[in-house]
Amino acid sequence: MTEYPTSQEGPQPVASGGGTDEAGHGKAPIAAAEAVRTHAPGTGAEPGGMTAAASDARAARSAAGTGGGLPRPRGAASADVPAAADSGAGQVPGQSPVQGQIPGPGPGPGHDNARPRDGDAPAGAGSGSGGAGRHGGGGPAIPGGSTPEATAARREGDRLRFVGAATRRIARGIDLDEIVLGLCRATVPTFSDAILVYLRDPLPVGDERPVGPVVLRLRRTDRLRPIDDLTDMSSTIGAGMDLAGAAGATGELDFSQLPLVGPQGDLPAAELCEIRPGGALAEVLRGVRPVFGSSAAARAALPELLGLDHPLPRGNRAVLAPLRGRRRVIGAAVFLRSPERPAFEQNDLLVAAQLATHTALGIDKAVLYGREAYIADELQRTMLPDSLPQPTGVRLASRYLPAAETARVGGDWYDAIPLPGSRVALVVGDVMGHSMTSAAIMGQLRTTAQTLAQLDLPPAEVLHHLDEQAQRLGSDRMATCLYAVYDPVAHRITIANAGHPPPVLLHLGGRAEVLRVPPGAPIGVGGVDFEAVELDAPAGGTLLLYTDGLVESRLRDVWTGIEQLRERLATTAQLTGLDHPPPLEALCDDVLDMLGPGDRDDDIALLAARFDGIAPSDVAYWFLDPEETAPGRARRFARRALTRWGLEELSDSLELLVSEVVTNAVRYAERPVTLRLLRTDVLRCEVGDDSPQLPRQRRARDTDEGGRGLFLVNRMARRWGATRLSSGKVVWFELSLPTTAERR
Repeated sequence: MTEYPTSQEGPQPVASGGGTDEAGHGKAPIAAAEAVRTHAPGTGAEPGGMTAAASDARAARSAAGTGGGLPRPRGAASADVPAAADSGAGQVPGQSPVQGQIPGPGPGPGHDNARPRDGDAPAGAGSGSGGAGRHGGGGPAIPGGSTPEATAARREGDRLRFVGAATRRIARGIDLDEIVLGLCRATVPTFSDAILVYLRDPLPVGDERPVGPVVLRLRRTDRLRPIDDLTDMSSTIGAGMDLAGAAGATGELDFSQLPLVGPQGDLPAAELCEIRPGGALAEVLRGVRPVFGSSAAARAALPELLGLDHPLPRGNRAVLAPLRGRRRVIGAAVFLRSPERPAFEQNDLLVAAQLATHTALGIDKAVLYGREAYIADELQRTMLPDSLPQPTGVRLASRYLPAAETARVGGDWYDAIPLPGSRVALVVGDVMGHSMTSAAIMGQLRTTAQTLAQLDLPPAEVLHHLDEQAQRLGSDRMATCLYAVYDPVAHRITIANAGHPPPVLLHLGGRAEVLRVPPGAPIGVGGVDFEAVELDAPAGGTLLLYTDGLVESRLRDVWTGIEQLRERLATTAQLTGLDHPPPLEALCDDVLDMLGPGDRDDDIALLAARFDGIAPSDVAYWFLDPEETAPGRARRFARRALTRWGLEELSDSLELLVSEVVTNAVRYAERPVTLRLLRTDVLRCEVGDDSPQLPRQRRARDTDEGGRGLFLVNRMARRWGATRLSSGKVVWFELSLPTTAERR
């Protein structure tokens, strides 16, 4: 019966005269191959698909027995062609044999060049339609063949070469599916006709101890693949094939004896198996070593694993191999052979043990790697903001790209922090390195920057404190950072830089310019001063902050990349027109599209800010002396502003809340109190004083005369809060603007 591997690779050339390859596998002689092609169906073959050449080949095979290092798979040529002994039967490691091709390794990665060895049959030995083969047993030596001792040594060498190639194929995988696939492709059809791989569900990681019953899940199966007619088969198989044993009169392959193939080619093996403590399967898995399916222990364990309805082959045609990792058994593999193929031998248990050990250790590493990658990904994700705030007067968009899918952790970060006075802090930074340590340091620096921003420190002071924090974290903790504060009322932006690439400003008219900011030294150097510059932030402009991964790679220097970025922004702005800035999200995507195949050497963090600003006509600002008349003056100022804006409906609510907040400010302030109203999509009121003590809402008792001001603010305002500043604090609240229907 012919074997049909799982891959569809092209046939490899067959050596003339039936020489041997690197693993000692015999090649099908040309004359014998021609005999099969000559008697193929439709070209003078005998009825029933049986050719004269095939009859002679079967007779020769019966006289000579099997040869080679591993038992000959179904479909291999007669005794003059020994069985394959390499991963996937005749391919480079990682590939499967060709359909119908005689298994035998070819040149490729992990293989030496084909060379003759001592004991090999000379070229042309055994050629002919009958194909006299090598001696496979203890009988007399075959003329032109090798001695029994040389044949035994060659078989052992073939076995070792097969194990080496198969383990290389398994070790090449980096994730769970690749490793299991490597085991299946390395063993079918070279070592077995079918394989089932069961793994624990869920797989334990490290020192985790299972909670509850141990369950095995069928992870993957592999088997020989049948073809439809003998015409395709006879054109690809080697000489000496017993076609009558491989196919019936209809030309369909007879797979009825293969345990894995059901009526429609389905797999009747059980999907899940719960290991009963003290059961037969538990005892076999505890023993670790592979066992024959005919042994008493396996006869009791296999029905428990595969299911009671699963047919089992007779004799030593099944091997149950436990998969034991570093600390515990993590699964099992079942190797099966069909009745047309020689049964497993005692040495095959050693081969199965080697394959199972390498597979289990590889799965252990893959599970650990997957857990570390998951932790790293979660760490990176939690270190970055889930969403950006939408402060008044500015629109924001961001992107983050890791250096590669296999290295998803880096030290790049971005942030947008709302500040008092409707301002917003824009931060982007890059910690040196790509590791869990870099991500952890990035998280600490980002948290420090947020804390410093809430204190309303100037940008240069923020970088100075970040530099001190990096030095406390370690002597080699270095990072670059750019910190900017945008004021939508003044239409100004203040920027301080610590060794970071300069930002790019895209004006409304389509002109893009690289802002001139002092470069500064990276964070962590220590002993350096940081300088801040204040620049215009025109309405409709777009500020782009980024990390060096966007503009620098092994193919270009950083300044070349910055110039390309500036040109890309200008080109994008021309597409939308001079009076309409490009949409932020589309602009971010277009900027990332400038990256070429070799431009992804580093992480990329991108933060874009569109300056809308707040018109001066929508802002009202007053100073109030800290005296008893201040609340009354504040109510009058607020009423006048609402009248000018046509928001008289909010007068009662605004006057009440302004009176309560200003009263609290005057009670503790020593310097003038500030009152500011801003009209945007909401009405915002801000009251500032020089007292650093933040107000706290509390529940007043029935007998208390005060303590109800913040309670009223909390009940009537849309939102409210208090922020500590370097020179005091700001208490703010927001009221929703009335709709058009309410005004009518």
